Amino acid sequence: MTDDTARTTHFGFQTVEEDAKAGMVHGVFSRVASKYDVMNDVMSGGVHRVWKDAMMDWLAPRDGQRLLDVAGGTGDIAFRFLKRAPGAAAVVLDLTESLLIAGRQRAEAEALNDRLDWIVGDAMALPFADNSFDRYTISFGIRNVTRIGDALAEAWRVLRPGGRLMVLEFSQLPNPMMQWAYDRYSFNVIPVMGKIVAGDRDSYQYLVESIRKFPDQEAFAAMIRAAGFEQVKYRNLTMGVAALHSGWKI
Repeated sequence: MTDDTARTTHFGFQTVEEDAKAGMVHGVFSRVASKYDVMNDVMSGGVHRVWKDAMMDWLAPRDGQRLLDVAGGTGDIAFRFLKRAPGAAAVVLDLTESLLIAGRQRAEAEALNDRLDWIVGDAMALPFADNSFDRYTISFGIRNVTRIGDALAEAWRVLRPGGRLMVLEFSQLPNPMMQWAYDRYSFNVIPVMGKIVAGDRDSYQYLVESIRKFPDQEAFAAMIRAAGFEQVKYRNLTMGVAALHSGWKI
């Protein structure tokens, strides 16, 4: 007897079949691609740039390293990495081709294309050989992955021994009153901004909901350890609005 019960996951606050989620996430980012960078600035008041710089400070890029930036969109992280390490190289991978096209245009303008590759692909099934990269980053993308554990396992697989994973993601504030205030802002302001700036309220409603469904700092750190990483640590940013997670393939 065959079990035909479909596996389910969350898409924001909705319960959906696992097989459907990637297409739904792709639809969200395809719709907002033209305003993606502008909305990042609007939603965070530009603070996302400070968070990404903090990510680079901890990651400490070095010449000769090869970076894989997953869910890399328009290349913010890869650009920062290459500017700090002019002798490094990077691959940006994302499900949404329109974001990669925008990033490639930025790279051409900044004369970085000779050290950058842009690949359409899935975080849960990376099109790379084992032990291919020195560093793996994913910034505000892992909460959109259908099976986070599978993505972390793939990160471990493609990193070389001694390689490092670093994740930047929205997280949970440790103070309940501060979390309550942040929730009011998120649910009442961000979707309205999405409607005004990007002409798409629903996509930003999903993005807010996806933040609330993501594991807290300790739970996510445990998932990184379960994937095989060691020396797992995290740092809160802006009191826990976002967090940086680091792990090493030893």
